[in-house]
Amino acid sequence: MLVLERRWIDGAAPALVFLHEGLGSVALWRDLPDVLAERTGRAALVYSRHGHGASDPPAANRGVRFMHEEAEHVLPSLLAEHDVSTPILVGHSDGGSIAIIYAAAHPVTALVLLAPHVFVEDCSVESIARMRELYATSDLRERLAKYHKHVDAAFHGWNDVWLDPAFRGWNIEGCLPRIACPVLVIQGEDDEYGTERQVHAIAAQVSGPVETMMLPRCGHSPHRDQRAVVIERIARFVEGAADLRRPAT
Repeated sequence: MLVLERRWIDGAAPALVFLHEGLGSVALWRDLPDVLAERTGRAALVYSRHGHGASDPPAANRGVRFMHEEAEHVLPSLLAEHDVSTPILVGHSDGGSIAIIYAAAHPVTALVLLAPHVFVEDCSVESIARMRELYATSDLRERLAKYHKHVDAAFHGWNDVWLDPAFRGWNIEGCLPRIACPVLVIQGEDDEYGTERQVHAIAAQVSGPVETMMLPRCGHSPHRDQRAVVIERIARFVEGAADLRRPAT
């Protein structure tokens, strides 16, 4: 059986479940899960997808449906292992897209989406192509190897799929009307991998309540670029969303 690196932080249900970006891992969330778990009193589950962090590499090369496969197979199994139901999914970039796919088919308490993608934009492909060049010509591989045991699997499992011409038609907007839980979308105005078109598409098409936040002087990682503001906003949102699930007295 393939091993998935994971961390569990004790706390109350519903648990926060952290889904990292395309080159992310448990370690690259740094202390955000701990801070939000402490602020909200929630349990938290953090894991590295196959090929990332200390997780085993995937059994086969990823295809253009890799985010669907994660949301439909890996994540449900992992949540069952930890007896997590109706989670609060905190997803960054590809992790936000995985959260959307999962929430369209399973009950969740809320979604926190940091720079998510629901379709492919030219700026995404252009930035990811630049990353391929940097991986080949700079110290990027060495820097990523500090966080990934199987660094080539992590990088190419993300980069190759996004640059596959077949991926240009990838689109998960069809999932959005099936999402009725509260949703918070946070996007940096200077995000090199996506634009506010992603935010508008989500806000216009989900069925439940939506809060959006566009951050100036902020790139693709709002929780790092605008740490204090983002932590405060997520904590308030999580507390309100969890209150909605408490039975009336």
